[in-house]
Amino acid sequence: MGAAVFYHLTRRPVEVALPQLLEKARGAGWRIVVRGTDPGRMDWLDEKLWLGPEEGFLPHGVAGGAHDADQPILLTVGAGPAANDPACLMTLDGAEVTPEEVQALERVCILFDGLDEEALQRARAQWKALTAAGCSAQYWSEESGRWEKKAER
Repeated sequence: MGAAVFYHLTRRPVEVALPQLLEKARGAGWRIVVRGTDPGRMDWLDEKLWLGPEEGFLPHGVAGGAHDADQPILLTVGAGPAANDPACLMTLDGAEVTPEEVQALERVCILFDGLDEEALQRARAQWKALTAAGCSAQYWSEESGRWEKKAER
């Protein structure tokens, strides 16, 4: 059974924090699906990942292509099983996560903008829903300048 890990972004934007987390997940040997809520934002993220530093290139694709099942990292706005058979789900912008997904995957990472009150409220609601359903959860903050675990249930 996996765990939900909440990442409270206060110092780095998602386009900086996400690649670092993706590298760690890839280092664990996992396939990853990144779920957002807006197709335009996922296209923007796709571009950011392609334009990253050459030594930090993250092989990925946007869902809907002919090779979705082959992608180590798949960007999507769709819920449910991903074509690339991921071990890890990373969500952005308040994308939905079910307790069943947390329990079925190795890790679910929920990234949220700590400077956006709506995003904070959404993350709190997700924390309550997932922990009430019996899922393990951790809360990490970068407020001090580095990631620190602040809570665990």
